[in-house]
Amino acid sequence: MSAAPSRVDPRPLTGEPLPLDLLNTRWLDGEVERDLLDDVDGLGAWLAGHGFDGPADEETLAALRRTRAALAGVVDRDDAGAHRELNEVLRHGRLRRAVGPDGPVTEVEADSPAWLPAWSAAEGYLRLVERAPDRIRHCAHPRCVLHFFDTSRNGTRRWCSMATCGNRVKASRHHERTA
Repeated sequence: MSAAPSRVDPRPLTGEPLPLDLLNTRWLDGEVERDLLDDVDGLGAWLAGHGFDGPADEETLAALRRTRAALAGVVDRDDAGAHRELNEVLRHGRLRRAVGPDGPVTEVEADSPAWLPAWSAAEGYLRLVERAPDRIRHCAHPRCVLHFFDTSRNGTRRWCSMATCGNRVKASRHHERTA
């Protein structure tokens, strides 16, 4: 089965770096928790959105769910068990350096095509931590579960989206002041 999406990606926040986008496959829609990875159709939409052309099957889905759980444990709780689990995911792939006709090339090798997206997300997390660990953030809205990488000039971004969570908090504060 190819990764061609059979449904549109309905998430409120997309476009974050791969590991955070994987975390953001769970979100709140009002009072209801949604999960893009609840089936292979959602998996297909996520894979296609990131240019993966591997299988949208149960094995890939299980690998991504496992990786998402490990990332959540590392990012949200700095849990030692989650660190070990993320290292287990990283054992499923590696970067292989070679010399190509135009110079150095880096190729990703994974145990199987099913592990490539999961390994890529785990490896992407390492790159974010190397680049700027303090810029990996959880939305400041108390009921939001989304994550983002703060690319603002001064590093003070607080909301996954100013249009949604930022405005909700500001409107709530305004209502409290005027009530």
